[in-house]
Amino acid sequence: MRFNRHSDLQGRHAFLSPSSYHWLNYTDQKLEARYASHQSARRGTDLHALAHEAIRLGVQLSRANKSMSTYVKDALGYKMQCEQPLYYSDNCFGCADTISFRRGKLRIHDLKTGIVATSFSQLEIYASIFCLEYSIDPAPIEIELRIYQREEVKIHIPHVEAIMEIMDKIVIFDQQVEELKASDRY
Repeated sequence: MRFNRHSDLQGRHAFLSPSSYHWLNYTDQKLEARYASHQSARRGTDLHALAHEAIRLGVQLSRANKSMSTYVKDALGYKMQCEQPLYYSDNCFGCADTISFRRGKLRIHDLKTGIVATSFSQLEIYASIFCLEYSIDPAPIEIELRIYQREEVKIHIPHVEAIMEIMDKIVIFDQQVEELKASDRY
């Protein structure tokens, strides 16, 4: 038997995927709701790509989407780096939407395109990984975290103790994961 190659499908995932088989039990309404959620996630990915391309090119966006245009304007104004990977270990890394560190001030901004309420925990983890990766003590620096969502900008100044606690947890959990890997129990 000669199987069809389907090289155009490499790296793609089907909406009705065999590995996500729960759709077999969906009602028409559930299918519609899941498809709408799926499309919303795809739109969010595309909006992120548009915002990051605008920042890379130094282009301001129109005010049609206030959150996104403010996000781009601020990133350009603060000379922030887009999609910057932050790395502590193979067990703990991530990619900040935009980040800058100048004159003792760390800024991390995140564009959220969905409607679900957000938390600053993700950005606090990015700040902690940044401090660990670059061996920066969070105590003497300023840290400002921003979330751009639903036509507003939320600003959070984390407590130094919270960042240090997350840093400690990263180090401890990373060691535990390495021990689990070494024990070969899983």
